[in-house]
Amino acid sequence: FFDGSSTKHDDYHFTVESQNIHVKAGEEFSTKFQVEYSHYLPFVVNEVVNGVEICDVIVTTPAPMLNPCAETGMTPYDYSQVLCMSFVFYEAQRSGKLPADQRVTWRGDSALDDGSDVGHDLSGGYYDAGDHVKFGFPMAYTATVLAWGLIDFAEGYEAAGQTEYGRAAVKWATDYFLKAHTATDEFYGQVGAGGPDHGYWGRPEDMTMERPSYKIDEQHPGSDLAGETAAALAAASIVFQDVDSAYAAEMLGVAKELYDFADNYRDIYDNAITDATAYYHSWSGYGDELAWAALWLARATGDDAYLDRARGHWDEFDFLAEDVLQFSWDDKRAGVYGLLTLLDGSSEYSDPFVKYLDWLKTSAPYTPQGLVFLDQWGSNRHAANVAYISLWAAKHGIDAAANEEWARGQIGQLLGDNPIYQSFVVGFGENPPQRPHHRSSSCPTPPETCDGMMTYDGPNPHVLYGALVGGPSSSGDYNDDRQDYQHNEVACDYNAAFSGALAALVELS
Repeated sequence: FFDGSSTKHDDYHFTVESQNIHVKAGEEFSTKFQVEYSHYLPFVVNEVVNGVEICDVIVTTPAPMLNPCAETGMTPYDYSQVLCMSFVFYEAQRSGKLPADQRVTWRGDSALDDGSDVGHDLSGGYYDAGDHVKFGFPMAYTATVLAWGLIDFAEGYEAAGQTEYGRAAVKWATDYFLKAHTATDEFYGQVGAGGPDHGYWGRPEDMTMERPSYKIDEQHPGSDLAGETAAALAAASIVFQDVDSAYAAEMLGVAKELYDFADNYRDIYDNAITDATAYYHSWSGYGDELAWAALWLARATGDDAYLDRARGHWDEFDFLAEDVLQFSWDDKRAGVYGLLTLLDGSSEYSDPFVKYLDWLKTSAPYTPQGLVFLDQWGSNRHAANVAYISLWAAKHGIDAAANEEWARGQIGQLLGDNPIYQSFVVGFGENPPQRPHHRSSSCPTPPETCDGMMTYDGPNPHVLYGALVGGPSSSGDYNDDRQDYQHNEVACDYNAAFSGALAALVELS
C-alpha cells in the first residue's frame, strides 16, 4: 500500500492520489485496488501519471456471488438451507433503496422516484416476477402467506435460523403498503405499466421508462386488493407484536381501515386499475378476500366481531357454490376454510376443509411424475401452496399423518425427488434451473450491457438462489428456457407458501 489521499466527489466517485510513487524511465509498475463496497461493482475510470492518462476504464472482474446459505446436513433434503435461500430470492426482488445488509450484491438501488407522478413516495416493495412492475394484489398475498408461516410454524423458522430473515421479507412489503395507504379510503395498488415494462429487458437499476402509479378509492374501489392488504397487515402485526409493538399497532390500525374500505366500497380492483387485468385479474371476485381479511383481523385482535363478519361473508358469498381447486393469490377459499375451522370449529367449515384436503390426495390431477397439477401456469407454485395448506392442517390435528406425508412428497418433487432428477429451485440440488425468466439476474455485471440476454443460450450470469421456477406441463415436461415464462419464470408469490412449507417440514422433522 502507498501513502495517498482520497477525495470524495459524490457517493459513487472518488479520486485516489499519491505523490510517493517513484518510477524510473523504462520501468514497469502495477497498481492494485482493494475496495469494500455494496451493491454495484466498483471499477477504475482511469489512471493518470504526471498528468498523462495511461489507461482507460479498468473493469474489475468480481468473484461470482456465492450461496450465502450453508448446508445444514438435514436429510433427505436440506429444508433449512432451501428456506434460507428462499429469502435470498426475496432480496433479489427488492425495489427501492437497498439496506447495508443486502446479501444479493449484484442488485442496486432502483425505482427511487416511484410515486413522484402523484406526489407520494411509493419507493420500496417488491418487483413481482421476472419483470419490474409492482403489482400490489399478489404482493399483498405474498406478505400474508409469509406472515402466516412465521406465525404458525415459528418453531421451524427458529430451528432453521430464519426468523429474522422472514420478518425482514414481510417488513419490506408492509413498509411499502403503509406508504401506499395515502388516505383512509385510498390505496396505491400498482406502480409501473405492464406493457412498457415487459417490453424492456434490462436491469431495474437502469430503467428510464415512465412508471405510472395506480390507485383505488371510494369512486374506484377494489375490495379484493384492499382486503388482501388488510389481511397482510393484520397477519404481520402478529409477527411483530412481541418485537416491535408500535409497528404492529400501526399496521393493525391501517388493516382495520383497509378492511372497512374494502367492505364499504365494493368492486374488483382491476375495474379501477385496468392495467392489471391482463396480468392479475380477480377471477374469484372479492368475497374470499373480505372473509380472509376479517379472519386475520379476528386472529390479530381477538375480537369476535371480526369472526362474525367472516361468517357473514361466508353466507353472503356462498363459499360452497363452486368447488375449490387452488389456494393462490386470487382464490383464498381454502385458507378461509382453514381459519374458520381453527377459530370457529363448526363442522359447517371443517367438513368442506377436510373434503378439499382429501380431494387433493385422492382425486386431483397429477403429472406422470406425481406432482399435483392444478394449473398450467406456475404448476410448482400451486403444488407448494396446497402442500403448505396440508401441512398447516396436519399441525392442527386434521388427518395429520396422511396430510404431512402427502405434502412432504410434493415438496420433495420440487426439490428433485422425481423420476427426472430435476430440482426446480435455482441454485439447489441436482440439475437446478440455470436460465430462469428473470431480467436482472440475466444481465451481466455493468458496464456490460444486457442486450440480447433474453435469447442468450447460456446460464444467467447471476445465480438467482432460492427462486422456485414455474414448473412442468401436465405431461411432466420441463425445459430450462429463459423465454418460456409460463414454465420458467419466477415470482414472489411462487415462494410464499413454499417458504412456509419448508419451515413446517423443519418443525415437523
